[in-house]
Amino acid sequence: MTDTGPSQRIAALDLLRSAALLGMASYHFVYDLQMHGLVPPGFAVQGFFYWHARTVASTFLMLAGLGIWLAHGRGIRWPAFWRRMAKVGGAAALVSVATYIALPEWWVFFGILHCIALGSLLALPFLRLPAPVTLAAGAFVVWASYTLATPAMNAPLLRFIGLQTVPTMTVDFEPLFPWFGPILIGLGIGQLGSRLGLWTWAARWNAPAWLRALGWPGRHSLAVYLLHQPILFGLVGLWAGTLW
Repeated sequence: MTDTGPSQRIAALDLLRSAALLGMASYHFVYDLQMHGLVPPGFAVQGFFYWHARTVASTFLMLAGLGIWLAHGRGIRWPAFWRRMAKVGGAAALVSVATYIALPEWWVFFGILHCIALGSLLALPFLRLPAPVTLAAGAFVVWASYTLATPAMNAPLLRFIGLQTVPTMTVDFEPLFPWFGPILIGLGIGQLGSRLGLWTWAARWNAPAWLRALGWPGRHSLAVYLLHQPILFGLVGLWAGTLW
């Protein structure tokens, strides 16, 4: 059996999560400017910001897949797995309820937290498969999302799969196709890293105190994710004068 990595946190991964959170917050700030009419319609969903959003989402999902491997590569620790599922699933439900109240026509029924929760379940069989198989499956999911879309998937209850051919009106939509792909790719990277001893080596890095401080958001990424957008949206609304 190959080493699946250390049991302690890896500072470099916390820093990467913090960087992804910063990218997410910067995108949501621009998106909030658009929602309050401070930039032209469509400004946040085209050009540079289109790719910015997808890069940030892909990073989060790859880190989620990598985290699944580091936590359960030696064997699924079911109590820890279900605790994490309860946290992520509960947070996803909270996002759905809150956006349904605030933005009923654009509510989040399958956003990034929903994708992480369901994707974590679907990723479990890949823990016992070779890394090339996991990576190839991840690439296939991404490819299929651009080539296998069909009107048969246009029913509202099937939209979470991601193979529909019509637009889906929601402020956050990360369906399984293509976004389960980055989860599998992250898991595959974790498998490869274990064969190379990368995670054990990375855990030995004694990061300076100031770098560990920068990794604090990454160690609390779920809480930061849930809190940052209401704060940003409210501040931008006050700035725009739409919440007075």
